[in-house]
Amino acid sequence: MGTGRVSYIPLQEFMNSTRLISSFSLIIGARRLAVPLALATLVASCGERQQQGGPPPPAVTVATPVKRTVFDYDEYVGRFTAINLVEVRARVSGYLDKLHFKDGQLVKQGDLLFTVDKRPFQNTLDQARANLVQAQSNVAFTESDYTRGQQLVRDKTITDQTFEQRAQAFRNAKASVASNEAAVRQAELDLEFTELRAPVNGRIGDRRVSPGNLVTGGTGGNTTLLATIVSIDPIYFEFTFDEAAYLRYERLAQDGGQDVASRNAGVQVALKLIDENDFDHEGRMDFVDNVIDRSTGTIRGRAVFANPKEVFTPGMFGRVRVPASPPYEALLVPDAAIGTEQSRRYVVVIDAQDTARQKYVTLGQLTSDNLRVIKEGTGPDDRVVVSGLMQARPGQKVRPEEQGAKPAGPASAGGSPQQSK
Repeated sequence: MGTGRVSYIPLQEFMNSTRLISSFSLIIGARRLAVPLALATLVASCGERQQQGGPPPPAVTVATPVKRTVFDYDEYVGRFTAINLVEVRARVSGYLDKLHFKDGQLVKQGDLLFTVDKRPFQNTLDQARANLVQAQSNVAFTESDYTRGQQLVRDKTITDQTFEQRAQAFRNAKASVASNEAAVRQAELDLEFTELRAPVNGRIGDRRVSPGNLVTGGTGGNTTLLATIVSIDPIYFEFTFDEAAYLRYERLAQDGGQDVASRNAGVQVALKLIDENDFDHEGRMDFVDNVIDRSTGTIRGRAVFANPKEVFTPGMFGRVRVPASPPYEALLVPDAAIGTEQSRRYVVVIDAQDTARQKYVTLGQLTSDNLRVIKEGTGPDDRVVVSGLMQARPGQKVRPEEQGAKPAGPASAGGSPQQSK
C-alpha cells in the first residue's frame, strides 16, 4: 500500500510570505490613490491662488483742467484814512454854553454841535447897529448941509473954505457909515460863530471841553479844540509798494495794460478785511505819490472805496489786490489736486493705460472758487487726479472715474501775489 507524502511549510515562513503580500498590496493601492489626490490638490491650489490674487486698482476721480482768461494780482496791506478830517475849534472866545450831540454819533454838514454864550456878542451887535444908525443920521445932515453950500458958494454967500469944510464933513460921514456897517457885519459874524456847526458829513469823536469852561477862539494857534470829525463814506485806503512793482506797473501800462501807477484814477481794485476770506469790496485807484521814499524804497498809493454800511473805519487794516498782468489764457485745477514734494509742487495725471504719472508744475494764483492757475507742467487734455491723490502712486494702475469739469467763463485770479514754486 503506497503512502502519500505531505510536505509542511514552516509557520514562520508562512507569516513572512503573508507580510510581503500585504505590503505589496498596500504599495499598489497607495500608488493608485496618489494620482487622484495629486489632481485634487492641484485643483484646490489653483482655486486658492485665484482667491489670494492682488487687490483691484484703487479708484480715483479725474478731471481735465479748466481753461479761463485770468489776471495776475498783487496784494498789499494798508490802512483806511478819512477823506476829510476836521478839527472843530472855537472861533470866538467865551464860555461854552451847550452841547448838541452825543459822543461818537454820525453828524451831517450843518448840524449844530456847540453853543458859546451869546449874550456878550449880542450886546456888541446891538451897539454896532446903534452906531450905524447914528452914522447914517450924520450922513443925512452933512449931505443936506453940503447941498445948501453948493448954492451958497455960487452966490458968494460963503467962502470956498467953508464949502470945502462942509464937503469934507459929508465925506467923513459916509466913511463913518461904511465903517459902522463893517462893524455890524463883524458883530453878526461873531454872533454866528457862537454856534459851531459840523462842516462835513461824518462821525464825531468825543467832546474835549465840557459846558461851563472858557474857550479861546480866533485865528491864532491857541484856539481851543472842541472835537474832531472824520468823513466815513467814501473812504481812502492807503498802501505802499516797492520800486520794482512800480516799474512793473509802468511797463504794463506801456504795453496797453492797466496802469496801476496812473494818476488818472481808473484801475479797479478789490479789498478784504482781516476777518474776511474773499476780496468782496470793489474800489478804484485814486492817487499815486510823485516821489519814492528814500528811506524805505517804496511809493505811496491810494484807492477810494464806497462805505455805505460804514464798516470801514479810519485806521483799520485791510488787504488790497491790484492787477499785475494783462489778461491771459490759463489752465486751472482744483487746489486740492496739488501735491507737495519739499519745495516743488506736482499733480498726478492718468495716462492712456490708466497708470498714474507725476508731473511737476509751476503754480499761479488761487481764484475765488478755489481753483489754482497752472502756468507750466500740464496740458489741456491731461486727466488730473482731483480726488484720491494719496491712492494714486506714480507707476501704479488705477481705476479713473471722470468728474464733470466746471464750466469755463471769464474769471479773475486772486490770492497771494507770490507764486508757488
